Amino acid sequence: MTPRLIPLPPTEVAERLSRGAVLVDIREPDEFARQHVSGAISAPLSAFEAARPAVPAGRQVIFTCRTGMRTGGACERLAAAVNTEAYVLDGGLDAWRLAGLPLENDRKAPLEMMRQVQIAAGLLVLTGVAIGLLISPVGFLLSAFVGAGLTFAGVTGYCGMARLLAHAPWNRAAA
Repeated sequence: MTPRLIPLPPTEVAERLSRGAVLVDIREPDEFARQHVSGAISAPLSAFEAARPAVPAGRQVIFTCRTGMRTGGACERLAAAVNTEAYVLDGGLDAWRLAGLPLENDRKAPLEMMRQVQIAAGLLVLTGVAIGLLISPVGFLLSAFVGAGLTFAGVTGYCGMARLLAHAPWNRAAA
């Protein structure tokens, strides 16, 4: 039988956590630092096999991400990592928040890298369009360059903008 994750609603997860279950958050460290459920263990999916979370024997394991998409896409990998039934927070942290359950927030932590890339790319595209419309059609090249960079990042997995943003002062201070 193929391992799978059994979905649980947020209120059921909260109840199980109060009885000793372990919540494993598979989001990236920058996402976890900004917001997470109190007591959750950070085990980023990008390095999951290299650093599996240490879960005490006999405790239930519940996995989560932000929306449930990452856990759904990796359910076999995650379920295979534990020696017991594995569960998933149905709807992820978004559902947890909508249920009115508490989250630990660190507003001083920088925005998640993906959001920083989205903001920077969006601003560059808008700037290129504005320059192209108001000053010179050459400004459209900026938008084309950003589009090409995003396409390259999607195809190769290498995002130059994320690498550049990682060196920004607000990101270095958090590290």
